Amino acid sequence: MSSTIHAVQIPKHGDSSVLAYVPVPKPTPKPDQVLVKVAYAGVNFIDTYQRSGLYPQTLPFIVGREGSGEIVEVGPEVKGDFKVGDRVAFLGPGSYAEYDAVSTLSLAKLPDAISLEQGAALLLQGLTAWSLVRQAYRVEKGDWVLIHAAAGGVGLLLCQMCKLLGANVIGTTSSEAKAQLAKANGADYVVDYSNGYDELVAKVNELTGNKGVHVVLDGVGASTFDVSLKVVRRLGTVISFGNASGAVPPVNIMRLAEKNIRLMRTTLFQYITTREEFDALSSELLGLVAEGKLQFAIHKVYPIQDVKQAHDDLESRKTTGKLVLKL
Repeated sequence: MSSTIHAVQIPKHGDSSVLAYVPVPKPTPKPDQVLVKVAYAGVNFIDTYQRSGLYPQTLPFIVGREGSGEIVEVGPEVKGDFKVGDRVAFLGPGSYAEYDAVSTLSLAKLPDAISLEQGAALLLQGLTAWSLVRQAYRVEKGDWVLIHAAAGGVGLLLCQMCKLLGANVIGTTSSEAKAQLAKANGADYVVDYSNGYDELVAKVNELTGNKGVHVVLDGVGASTFDVSLKVVRRLGTVISFGNASGAVPPVNIMRLAEKNIRLMRTTLFQYITTREEFDALSSELLGLVAEGKLQFAIHKVYPIQDVKQAHDDLESRKTTGKLVLKL
């Protein structure tokens, strides 16, 4: 087997032009890792944050945080029931590559009902969404939930999950087509924010009797933060989990005192620091998918050579659902 593979590597931080599909040394798994022949890699906003330098990385580095494929080598200290030939999905660095050495800390066997293409699409966004509604804020029947960017990859999952949990779901989108998609995935009401947020404030007040929503799930960041504080109710919760429009500027904590607002900035990886934590969330998620209770919308599958276009499309905010690279 060749000692060289191809991977998407960046030599410096920047826009999508720094992405290059180049020869790199084949990874050697550590004793507690498995080597995965990658079939598909998921494309996520965190990839663009790391590429741009918003989340600085040691350079050069191979892009990608999740993928799917087949185990071709198992380290001698690997714990758990993993073997050569297993179909798996994984979280971990360097997934935009033909092979990736993967920690079993965040490795999941795929049920027969879930394809490799689906496997690359579901872990990062799926676990992000599930951790938001189960751990960051435990959504209960009857809650009013506002989901920003409701037609995005995480947004569509949040709509489905919140509806599954019995909540009243309000979504924001930037077009009528996206609004229809959000509604098809469980949003009860959708507001187009392309002309500003006044309509959103009015709609939330109308629907909730001027009380506001119990929780705002905000993956957009800078452009939606102020309106999130406006529409949340007294003793409500605002959860910021993404920076699609840029990072939220520094916040005067006294702004929260007006309604005793709980403000939280989450990241998935702090919910899955152990194998037990990962298994608890991932087994629930994979079960929901295998049973057909959750649908993962794949917007487009790109050949790995078209990775620049995939990043451009994601950052344009014109896509819906998940983008996937085929190795």
